[in-house]
Amino acid sequence: MNGIVRAVSGLALVLASAVSAAQGYPNKPIRLIVPFPPGGGTDVLAREAAVAVGKNTGWNIVTENRPGSGGNIGVDMAAKSDADGYTLVLGQTSNLAINPTLYSKLSYDPEKDLSAIGLIADAPLVIVVPTNSPMKSFDDMIAAAKAKPGVLNYASSGNGTVSHLAAVQLQNAAGVQFTHIPYKGAAQASNDLIGGQIDMYLSSVPTLIGHVRSGKMRALAVTSAQRVPDLPDVPTIAERGYPGFEAVTWFGLAAPAGVSKDIVDRLNAEFNKALQAKDLSTKYQEQGARVLTSTPEAFAKLIHDDRVRWGKIVKDSGAKVE
Repeated sequence: MNGIVRAVSGLALVLASAVSAAQGYPNKPIRLIVPFPPGGGTDVLAREAAVAVGKNTGWNIVTENRPGSGGNIGVDMAAKSDADGYTLVLGQTSNLAINPTLYSKLSYDPEKDLSAIGLIADAPLVIVVPTNSPMKSFDDMIAAAKAKPGVLNYASSGNGTVSHLAAVQLQNAAGVQFTHIPYKGAAQASNDLIGGQIDMYLSSVPTLIGHVRSGKMRALAVTSAQRVPDLPDVPTIAERGYPGFEAVTWFGLAAPAGVSKDIVDRLNAEFNKALQAKDLSTKYQEQGARVLTSTPEAFAKLIHDDRVRWGKIVKDSGAKVE
């Protein structure tokens, strides 16, 4: 009997401690890991969300870039951090839904090692070329690829990312062949495209819209079902003869598995509140992204469902990273 009493008392202390921690949360800076280099689409969305939540709450949310291995390094760092709510990561389709199938050995399982907090946005991809490229349109690009299979090359943000697999989908749909050049970050790929070292670049609209607006790049097509409001003259791939084509990447917050539900729910509520405000929604739209909000449960389901969907595409493509 005494053992049972001690066990119950111990459980009560643990629960009381968790409730107390949640009530006092946060009492120090929150680290938000961005698993890609500064300046890319994920980085921009993370920083704007952190600033908006900080203004609403007074919280100090510090963004920290930890790029490498298709986003795996930053996500793994978050997964292995203390489950106290003071380390978050902004994951996306590639490192939460694609990489578990793409990588033969992955150091984390996004469904077991992370606690889903909520979605913040999604964004289509855009195909761009240098402004002096002879390819003036999407149709020109397809015609050039058909004339010389494998000669045209394109940059992506890494093996197995949405941009890589979207290009694989396009090649299959159009019956063409490109040469893939994976990059570790947007800055180097953008510089190489502008400098003429590569023919095309496929990445998220938030990553490239600034270069398109400045005239350094020409946008040929977007991968969403509808045109992007801030790129109204750029056609979708679907309307250029490939109905049903769509490839969109989403962005969502997660924490290490084991974070208390009270803290997860509070983070979800505060980020949702900031995202629903017109100011942040407008900033995201100007970046070519669409604000999304969700419950933690809905985001966890999306991770699972897209892991199945993209896993099939990865297997069909034959892509694999050791």
